Amino acid sequence: MLARMPSIDVVDETFLTVPPDVLAAEFAQPHNWRRLWPDLQLEVVTDRGVEGMRWTVTGALVGSMEVWLEPVLDGTVLHYFLRADPPGPDGAPAPAPPRRAAAESRRRQRAAKSIALAYKLRLEAGRAPGEPPPARAPAANPARVR
Repeated sequence: MLARMPSIDVVDETFLTVPPDVLAAEFAQPHNWRRLWPDLQLEVVTDRGVEGMRWTVTGALVGSMEVWLEPVLDGTVLHYFLRADPPGPDGAPAPAPPRRAAAESRRRQRAAKSIALAYKLRLEAGRAPGEPPPARAPAANPARVR
C-alpha cells in the first residue's frame, strides 16, 4: 500500500553564517515554538541536538515537522520540512481541496522563509560568509571557579 502524500508539503533551505550549535539552541527552546508557529502544537519526536529537531504537529495542521541543521563551510544550512493536512472532524488528518492546499502551502512557505531570515538577520549580526565570527565568551569551567 502506498502512503498518501500530505496536502501541505513545505521544504525550505536557507544558509546562515552561524554555527549549528547557535541555531540549535534557538530551536531547542519550547517557548520559541509558540512564537514561531502560534497555531501549531508540537511534540518532540527526535531531539538531534546540533543536527535539529523532529516534531509531530497538531492544531491547525496534523502531521510532522523537522528542522535539520547541516554544517556547511563557515555556517549552517537550515533545512525546514512540514508535511501535514488540516484536521478532520475527528482530529485525524484530512486532505485539503487542491486550491486550499496550494494556498496553505504558499502561506507556510512564506512563514518558513520569514523565520529563517529573521534568525539570519539577528544571529549573523551583519557577518558575511568568510568573515571570522565574533569572539564568543569562553564557557565557565566549574572546576576552576573558586
